[in-house]
Amino acid sequence: MDIVTIDFETYYDREYSLSKMTTEAYVRDPRFEVIGVCVKVNDFPTDWYSGDNVGKFLNSLDYSDKAILAHNTAFDGAILSWHYGIKPKFWLDTMSMARPLHNATVGGSLKALASHYKLGEKGDEVFNNLGRHRKDFTPEQLDRYAAYCIKDVDLTYQLFQKLKVGFPVSELMVIDQTLRMYTQPVIQLDTDVLAQHLEKVKADKRKLIEDLALKGLSEDKVKKALMSNQIFAKLLTTVGVEPPMKTSLRTGKETYAFAKTDKEFTALLDHPDPRIQNLVAARLGTKSTIEETRTENLMKVAERGALPIMLNYYGAHTGRFSGGDKLNLQNLPRNGAIRSALTAPIGEILVACDSSQIEARMVAYIAGQHDLVQAFREGRDVYSEFASEVYGKKVTKADKIERFVGKTCILGLGYGMGHVKFRNTLALGQGGISVDIDENEAQRIVRLYRQKNHKIVSLWNKCGHALTTMVAGGSGNITDLLPFDSNGIILPSGLRIQYNALRQTPDGFEYIADARTYKKLVKARVTTGEEITIDWTRIYGGKVTENVVQALARIVVAEQMASIGQSYHVAFQVHDEIIISCLEEEKTHAQELVERRMSTPPRWARDLPVACESGVGYNYGDAK
Repeated sequence: MDIVTIDFETYYDREYSLSKMTTEAYVRDPRFEVIGVCVKVNDFPTDWYSGDNVGKFLNSLDYSDKAILAHNTAFDGAILSWHYGIKPKFWLDTMSMARPLHNATVGGSLKALASHYKLGEKGDEVFNNLGRHRKDFTPEQLDRYAAYCIKDVDLTYQLFQKLKVGFPVSELMVIDQTLRMYTQPVIQLDTDVLAQHLEKVKADKRKLIEDLALKGLSEDKVKKALMSNQIFAKLLTTVGVEPPMKTSLRTGKETYAFAKTDKEFTALLDHPDPRIQNLVAARLGTKSTIEETRTENLMKVAERGALPIMLNYYGAHTGRFSGGDKLNLQNLPRNGAIRSALTAPIGEILVACDSSQIEARMVAYIAGQHDLVQAFREGRDVYSEFASEVYGKKVTKADKIERFVGKTCILGLGYGMGHVKFRNTLALGQGGISVDIDENEAQRIVRLYRQKNHKIVSLWNKCGHALTTMVAGGSGNITDLLPFDSNGIILPSGLRIQYNALRQTPDGFEYIADARTYKKLVKARVTTGEEITIDWTRIYGGKVTENVVQALARIVVAEQMASIGQSYHVAFQVHDEIIISCLEEEKTHAQELVERRMSTPPRWARDLPVACESGVGYNYGDAK
């Protein structure tokens, strides 16, 4: 298969640019204009094309046996697909490949990666192109622009040669499917449903303030209540959220983490529960919630065409996807209106298939908790069975409250969750069910879970010991499936979970999660030898267990997605769920194929009990 490396240079101005717009909005905008493109076929010399020659050359190639390579292929691939109708056999992306290898230490820019691999310096734009259409360039200026672009393409191709060494083929297939969801979108948007939902979201936000006012508070007092740490903490508790805490750098004492700079707090703006979104938005003084902004953005996309699904490959260090283009579809509320607004193209239907309890199955499997693994293998209702242990009586699916407690135990207590968080999780509820229990009862249930699932508890300890060994520069095995060394935990895919700059403190273990902070630390140590104020991320045995389980579950689902994508168009992916679009007359065959492949365990864990549930519908909500 030939590799075609490309890089487009396009028009931009002060208001119309990628710094102010999403990739989707920029590429689909009427102002969009290609200045030129550089193309490299395999290792042949790179050529520059401009004007009418761009389309002529691009459309002259046969893409049935070609892979397209770029650095940030979502951008260049979108141009190829949306403006030139080009759909290659395979998509490659050096930015995506670099994420699991270097994102937390080097970063993802072409300049940083080229420097890291000593490929040469990335060129800088030789003059200001702001507001320049192609017609505004002199031949000399175009030649200089071409030289700049050729350099980028050559560096991208060289970088690919470095990154591909040892890079898992299975993960290249995942990258291809991820880019295909974006560059070749099929999901349509129902604007009527979105408009109705937007009005409801705004009404809910108004009601929050009204409800507070009804408690005898004036508007001023409402604002004061929201700004009072103690009162606001109580408000969060009422909706089932444990107030985030931090250690004050000034006093060294524990205090509430309610500032705009506190990541754990601002992350609540992205919470699936709109009550929590509204409270946090009100505290921060934001004009809208994530649900409101997301709906408005979707309505804008609908005006321009089908919905490109932007997923950042390896968006988290566990390998999980993250959302992009200001449209995170990974945290849609269950049974929410937005799900119903995502529809199949005319003449097609959506098949949605969810990997059942994949993380609960995985933690039991890798821990060697054989009784729980066997229960999953036999298809027993593990939620009801554990609820029966909790309540000392037989619990069935009909006992919704008791079963919800059992479900929360199985899904939540496998990573060292304490009784306080467990209580809050039950209080927050799900699917219209919420449960209030006292502290003693919460402690009893947590102890019961740990006694019954002692192998899982042992796994937390093994993960904690692995951290100690990693800090000391040693290596070992958490399990036969999970070897580790000082560079991180080695996954079956061949990639790693990395804990950069991992260190042990009197309070436990910490690591650096982002490249910018890591570089600050390295620079400080080199220049002064002194530590600097850094946002360290706490890590411990239970959290490592959660990381590992999420990483393994992600590998299972991602490999299933890549396999399914060979037969049907994967429309989008949400956590452990894969959604395809197919012709209506193919729905039975498509559903059977998807179920079969999502019920097949991975090659590296042939005895892992996997299962799935699927549905069919003209929109995502119905398919669920």
